[in-house]
This record gives sequence, structure tokens and C-alpha cells, in this order.
Amino acid sequence: MATDVHGTSRRFQVPLFDGMNRIPGGLMLIPLILGSIVGTFFGPALEVGSFTTALFKDSAMPLIALLIFATGTQVSAKATGPVLAHAGTVLLTKSLIPASLVILLGLWVGLDGILGVSILALLVIVDNSNGGLWLAFTGKYGDYRDRGAYMASAVNDGPFLSMLFLGVSGLAEIPVLALVGAIIPFLLGMLVGNLDEKWKNILIPVPNIVIPFFAFALGTGIDLGAVVSGGAQGLVVGLIAAPVTGFLVYLGYRFMLRRGKKSGIGFAAGTTAGNAIATPAIIGGIDPAFEPYVEAATAQVAASALITAILAPLIASLVLKRAGALDSPDDQVLHEAATAHEGPRL
Repeated sequence: MATDVHGTSRRFQVPLFDGMNRIPGGLMLIPLILGSIVGTFFGPALEVGSFTTALFKDSAMPLIALLIFATGTQVSAKATGPVLAHAGTVLLTKSLIPASLVILLGLWVGLDGILGVSILALLVIVDNSNGGLWLAFTGKYGDYRDRGAYMASAVNDGPFLSMLFLGVSGLAEIPVLALVGAIIPFLLGMLVGNLDEKWKNILIPVPNIVIPFFAFALGTGIDLGAVVSGGAQGLVVGLIAAPVTGFLVYLGYRFMLRRGKKSGIGFAAGTTAGNAIATPAIIGGIDPAFEPYVEAATAQVAASALITAILAPLIASLVLKRAGALDSPDDQVLHEAATAHEGPRL
């Protein structure tokens, strides 16, 4: 206990939440790094079972699904057009264009790639994005259109796009049902939010609640030893991929979506998804031609996931700050903040 100047006792507190929020994407980034440290050095502690393992190791997918559902509730039926336009722009500029360029490079240099980075690793690093970090960043600096654009991550997360672009190598057919399954929680959230506005208001705090927990769980799957021993090239590729792919999304935001000062949000998409770490092994299991590249590619993708999670939100926040848009939310954000406290209508 401590006392203020008036002699009133007050409890000593550590500003953990506010401290994370001072760092761009910190709500996602700091737990991710802590999870990777715990998973690397204290892995057995996560295997005690029961609720400990369920929350701190195995919670990523269900908590991300809850976040997706909650995000859907915030999108009104009238907003589906703008949301789809933003999602399509992010998918085009962050995934389809970079993946096409990597495939063209592969046709020229072969599967070995360049400078010790295989085409498999390059493709997996650039053709997806960290949807959790995107939601964390846009939840603070964007609006309903930006948050709804998470759907691009629902499509590009996992091995689906990688298998599509490597289809010329005889990979298995794309699991369409898995793609559909990734979007269903968002659509159900939209349905519930439009039918009952009270659910929409109740679920507004969900991002701040679930993001730190699923970020920690994702981090436990990143082996810092693999990053250090085999991921040096991945760090370099990540350092390049974050600003380059983020810049492509920025261009889409500025010239296709015409978002003006808020276009800097696009740089937050310049990430490699944590789930992508498993993609090289999945592809290597489908096509033996890629087996020799799996181990190195996995380490490189892990390194890129870590460095882009740090770099992308930093670049995005700097661009927004330079444009004077870091602390100037769109009108829709102000409207959402006002309606959130109105309570149920009688």
C-alpha cells in the first residue's frame, strides 16, 4: 500500500496492459515473444495438462475463432461491401502478387531458390499474413473495414495458397472445406450481430481479452533455437518481406481503397503468420520433391514470423504517425465508440 498527498491509501499497481499497448502491436507481440521463450526453455511446464496446457499451449485456434466471431458481430449488413473490398485488396497485394513473383523466380532458378533460401521458404514467408496481429493493430488504429479485412488472413493462413501456387509441381488438391470452415465463424458473427445489437456491444472487449492469450500459445510453437541455428536467412528475408509486402498493401490502401492518411495501416499486413511455420512440413509430406527443403524452410519461416511481427506494426505506426493519423481514428471508429455506450435500445 501507498498513500497519496491527501493521505488516502492506494494499491501499488504495475501497468502491464498499458505498457503493452504503448508498443505497436504490443498486445500480440509481447505475449508472442514470452511464449516463444517459455516454449523453448521451459517446454515441459506447458505439458502439465488440464487447464494450464489448455490455456497456455493449446488455446490459439479456439481463441482466434472466438476473435473472428466477435469481429463478425461488429460488421453490419450495410458494411459488407467495404469489408469485402478491403479483404480483397489485402489478399491481392499481400498474397497473390508476392506469391506470383516467387513462382516466377522459381521457374527461373529452380526449387533451390537463392542465397540458401528455397522457393518453398520464400513462398511460405510472403504468401500469408498474421491475422491476429492484424486484428490487434487495426483494433487500435483502424475501423470496421480494416478489422473485417482479416478475412484475407482466413484465406491465406495455412498451406492452402502455397499448395495452390505450387500445384504445377503435382501437389494434392486444395481442401476447400477448410477454407469454408475458416470463414464460417465470421459469417455467423455477422448474423448474430445484425440480429441482436446487444451481442454486438457485449463482444466489443473480446480482442483485448483473447489476443494476449492466443499470442502466447502461438509463441510456444516458435523454437528460438531453430531460429538462431537455421533461421539467419529467414531473419534477412523477413527484414525484406515486411516493408516490401507491406508497401504493396499500402499502395492498395492508398490507390485502390483511397484511404488517404490511414493508408499506412497496410504496412501492418507485412507479416508471416505463426501458423505458417507448419506449412513446409505439410507440403513436404505431400510432395517428396520438397522434403530436402523442409527443415531449413521451417526454421526460416519461424524466424520471419518473429521478425515481421516486430517490424510490420512498427513501420505501420511510423507511417501513420508521419501522416498525422496515428491518433485520429476514422469517423466510423468514433461512431462505434459512441454507440458502444448507449446500451440496449428500448
